[in-house]
Amino acid sequence: MDEEKIRLSSWMQMGILWREILVKFALFFFCLAIWRNELNLSSFLLLILVWFFDNGLGKLRLIIKEPLAQSILVLCAALLLGLLWSDPPEIGRLKWKKYFILLMFIPFLSLLNKKRLPWAMMGLLAGYAGVLFAGIHQFVILGEPGVALFKMSYLSFSAMLGIGAILAVYLADVSRYSKRISMLLWAFALILLFIQFNQNGRGVLLATLITLLFLFFLLNREKIRRCGAILLSFIMVVSLFTFSSTAFQDRLTQAKRDIALFQQGNYSTSVGYRLAMWDVGLDGIAKRPLLGHGTGMPESYFENSVVTYKGGIYKDLPRFHRTSHYHNDWIEIGMHIGILGMLALAFLLWSWYRTFKRHHLPVLGMALVSYIFLAGLTDTFIIYSRIPLLLLVITAIAIRWQKKCG
Repeated sequence: MDEEKIRLSSWMQMGILWREILVKFALFFFCLAIWRNELNLSSFLLLILVWFFDNGLGKLRLIIKEPLAQSILVLCAALLLGLLWSDPPEIGRLKWKKYFILLMFIPFLSLLNKKRLPWAMMGLLAGYAGVLFAGIHQFVILGEPGVALFKMSYLSFSAMLGIGAILAVYLADVSRYSKRISMLLWAFALILLFIQFNQNGRGVLLATLITLLFLFFLLNREKIRRCGAILLSFIMVVSLFTFSSTAFQDRLTQAKRDIALFQQGNYSTSVGYRLAMWDVGLDGIAKRPLLGHGTGMPESYFENSVVTYKGGIYKDLPRFHRTSHYHNDWIEIGMHIGILGMLALAFLLWSWYRTFKRHHLPVLGMALVSYIFLAGLTDTFIIYSRIPLLLLVITAIAIRWQKKCG
């Protein structure tokens, strides 16, 4: 009898050990797979499967207490509700499904604890470093933006660089009592910002610069003299990067040319296309303000309405660029499910900040949420490829790290 108990206990311990190994691998793989779209599905399935084995359903009530988890569920529920008044989705017109990727925050956060945290951090750092080195190689050797090796557009790469720069500046201030670490982080932030200036993402770069200014103010609001010195240094660095970046100069020139062409009635440019999309989108929201046109309908609405809208001045745009989204988080969600969706998105951002504040990280929360909001004014940042997952992983790791240290 005693031997059976010992054998049973041994098997249970072995099962717990293997489960722990599997959980750590799943967390590591999930953070690493963020950067490869073809690995996303397998990493999602593995994480969910391991979450079930780790009594994920039993922990669900505790995880849902997090404001961010609640707001993600609200947004996804609103989008599902929007299917009731939409037409059947067309094949290839399912970009709205990317909103549901936000749900991965729940199992990921549930699996994280003190012992597993290093594995998630290693996966995140290894993946970020790999993409960064590949992007630097492409920029230095080939002189091209983006990261072709990871099938990453210049917009996604620029957004990734912006997030890294914001985190580096925040950590440099937190680590100011260790001058060596602080100086290394400042240098890293400058390198990321320099590379970002040489990408072609104007809106994301502007969001990064405004967020960094806001972050400097938050970190030094009680030290006016230091704040002034940092502001002066920031202006000098930005000016230096602006005048030394051929890519940035070219994009500024292109923006001026695009605006001039838009005023002449030529909308087949980068800026003109965005302005036209916003014009049609705002008109579409005004027609159905409360509940929108239904989940999955914004793309077909644009292509159908441009034929007659304002006498058909935008009718050639679907041939200029394949209709994918409205280049604005608020217009995009508003076209799907109207004011209901806009309120759900506002609740998501507010809850994201509340989650950081709940874990005594209000400054980091304000900085990252500001970045998400600003970047979402010129693009559909919430459904960017890879970037929302990166932000959710950073959020989960940050609050678990704070809990570990606190």
